[in-house]
Amino acid sequence: MKELPLPKALTYIEPGPLTLVTTFDGQKPNVMTISWTAAIDFDQHILLTTGPWNHSFETLLKTKECVVCIPGPDMLKTAVKIGMISGKDENKFTRFHLKTQPAQQVKPPLLTDCIACLECQVEDYIEKYGFIILQVLKLWENENCPDKRLVHAVGDGTFIADGEKFSLRSLMKAKLPPGL
Repeated sequence: MKELPLPKALTYIEPGPLTLVTTFDGQKPNVMTISWTAAIDFDQHILLTTGPWNHSFETLLKTKECVVCIPGPDMLKTAVKIGMISGKDENKFTRFHLKTQPAQQVKPPLLTDCIACLECQVEDYIEKYGFIILQVLKLWENENCPDKRLVHAVGDGTFIADGEKFSLRSLMKAKLPPGL
């Protein structure tokens, strides 16, 4: 084993998939890129980490709703570019030619080129860590998405798309909730 600088720890533990989170402030939609996400239970609660440095943050806390969209590898460059500019300065939907459709239970739109979209309601905010706890209300999957691999940020400007999948469902059957 070789000791590495402590900041490299993040590159081994970076959480869930890269996401695009849409919000709506009552006048216009916005979208931000978030890579710090995680499932936290089997009751469809998820966590994302953000803060006031993101233009959508205030809207997210005020409206208490969003759509968490999961882009595939084909959208990776667009997702990174979305995260590099502020929705305060520019309409990202126009700039990046994002295709949308209305959500059913929240006002922010679904991004139809993504693998999946999760309509969510904010349940809690833990300010010390920037944790926003979301309740997933509705799930949509894009059946026509050509590449459904999840993309993960390593934390150093590099990304990994899921590779081989291993099914051990038979060993875990007793722990899986109904419907999974």
